[in-house]
Amino acid sequence: MLGITSLMTPSRLWILVIIPVLIAAYILIIRRKSRQGMRYTDTTILGQVLPKQSQWLRHIIVSLALLSLIALSFAWARPEGTDKVPRESATVVLILDVSMSMTATDVPPSRLENAKKAAIDFIGDLPDEFNVALVSLSGTSMLLAPPTTEHDGVIRIIQNLQPQESSAIGDAISTALVGVQQGPKANDGEVSAMIVLLSDGANTNGQAPLMAAQDAKDMGVPIYTIAFGTDNGYVDYEDERHQVPPDINLMKQIADETGGKEYSADNVSQLNRAYDDIHSSLGYVETKKEITANFIALCLVFAFAASVGAVLMGVRFR
Repeated sequence: MLGITSLMTPSRLWILVIIPVLIAAYILIIRRKSRQGMRYTDTTILGQVLPKQSQWLRHIIVSLALLSLIALSFAWARPEGTDKVPRESATVVLILDVSMSMTATDVPPSRLENAKKAAIDFIGDLPDEFNVALVSLSGTSMLLAPPTTEHDGVIRIIQNLQPQESSAIGDAISTALVGVQQGPKANDGEVSAMIVLLSDGANTNGQAPLMAAQDAKDMGVPIYTIAFGTDNGYVDYEDERHQVPPDINLMKQIADETGGKEYSADNVSQLNRAYDDIHSSLGYVETKKEITANFIALCLVFAFAASVGAVLMGVRFR
């Protein structure tokens, strides 16, 4: 009912017991009047005294009045709903895969360049008060930028990233969690944070990715994954051609384990949609909000409608 999630003083709803009592009293009065009857033999006179629809109008007026009382009773109980409000602060840790497989050109101009550009655009759209951290994903993962509101500095680091050998997704997630712990904490001591993993999902060494994902889940940090590449992707390395299809399944498992979402980005439009979705997830938080005023307004609407009906019925009986 009007988005109620809880009541601040639910004990006050005892007053609703009055509603069935009033309904029973109204029915009793109507039946008593019917038994008494109006002993008119001339139906023409009866039609002039009691128009055909007056009885229905009376029922509608009573119903509106009762609805007004119900709305007022809920208002007295101080209902609460949820509302989306902008986060005051949050920490977003970007994990950017710079392994050799990200040099594949199946997502033009390359997976890496496309990911770097999209990451820069993503940071540029974040609120200024958000803290951004950056982790490079390769054989040796590094926290290149701890949580900071100096977004331009993080962007400059991204622009200068170069491909490196090997890939350890689990280690990168663990490094990202270190960055999360360095971020600001809310008044209750909780960290408001999320991790965005940009990778093709290829994992060659290091800690098991799903074990690191479990650590993120335990900390309450969701991981949003964006998988780059197509099944036809390849790289030429040391005079050999290597097929590098994205590991969509691993990326999905990481996201599912932590309560995040997984996306595939084999073209720019899909990547933009993924970023828009992630922005909407981290930009707002659901908070409880008292909605007593909504029920008072509803009470006034019912009361006004009942008043109009009463006036109309009075005019018809003139």
